[in-house]
Amino acid sequence: MSTFDAVNPGPRPYRVVQWATGAMGRCVIRGVLDRPDMELVGAWAHTPAKAGVDAGVLAGRDPVGVAATGDLQDILDLDADCVVYAATPALDRYAELDLICSLLASGKNLIATNGYVYPQAHGPLFAGELEQACKRGGVSVHGSGVSSGFMADVMPLVLSRLSRGITHVYVRECTDFSRHPSWQMVHHMIGFGRDEDAYLRALRPVRTAMWALFTESLHLIATGLGVDLDEIDMDVEHRLARVDLAIAAGPIPRGTVAAARWTFSGLAAGRPVITVEIVHRADASRTSDEWGRPGYSLRVDGRPSVTLAAGEDWVSDPIAAAAAHVLNSVPVVCAAPPGIRTHLDLPVVCGRMRV
Repeated sequence: MSTFDAVNPGPRPYRVVQWATGAMGRCVIRGVLDRPDMELVGAWAHTPAKAGVDAGVLAGRDPVGVAATGDLQDILDLDADCVVYAATPALDRYAELDLICSLLASGKNLIATNGYVYPQAHGPLFAGELEQACKRGGVSVHGSGVSSGFMADVMPLVLSRLSRGITHVYVRECTDFSRHPSWQMVHHMIGFGRDEDAYLRALRPVRTAMWALFTESLHLIATGLGVDLDEIDMDVEHRLARVDLAIAAGPIPRGTVAAARWTFSGLAAGRPVITVEIVHRADASRTSDEWGRPGYSLRVDGRPSVTLAAGEDWVSDPIAAAAAHVLNSVPVVCAAPPGIRTHLDLPVVCGRMRV
């Protein structure tokens, strides 16, 4: 959609809709309200109790005159430039495809915080549906965030600029969830706090969701480096809490799952060429360091090899960082040609300086 008002020839704010009002969604709302170049025009809430509540209030601010809704049609009817889609990662990417396509076809660009960094990874049918919806709406779809959306895919490509003859790319993320406020994410999605049998029973749909999320990152890296992956292997391990843990999202009893490590290996010519390791820990201060301390490690093996390590304090607020990356992408995505727009297609996204 145009970013210029038909009556006033000067630029007008980007009209933003926030989809889902969990921890990430509330942070995005606050970010929109703080930017003079953006205007919040809508909010969709999953919880019925939030319907009708002012979006500003949901985000911990004063009322802004925008009531949250649980009705998809209310969002489709809005005149908006962009939807920030911050729903919990889908257990089945195809299950939400109709919803995403409806939002795109209604003429709204869409930036997702969980996935869609490289939708082509899900095959031509999935990507084709998105492309057609983008064409109908004259808009773009883009995936952003921190991991995936930056550290698991964009940063390895940035480091690759310093090397040639690359033979392997390794990414390790270890996240401490002790201060993460979302019960939905920590207990339901990740599975912390479940006994071992319950965790293993619930693992199949979670494996599907994790596969959908991080294989996109591997394919994005591979495409950027000019290699075709033959296949991707996935492995998962878990560990139990040795003591009772009290974390922001709710208690983790002793003997229940409190850590997990997911390993994704992209193979080409019979050997691993890209490895992404995702470690989740309920409380890094009270669980084993067997899989490393919180933070990120990135290594590009080539001539020369390049390594980047960042501890758990690499960013003061990971949720705010993911929200900022999304909002900084809004002007670029809205200006892009219609279609799937990955980080390989867009200009460098920069933040805004306050003076």
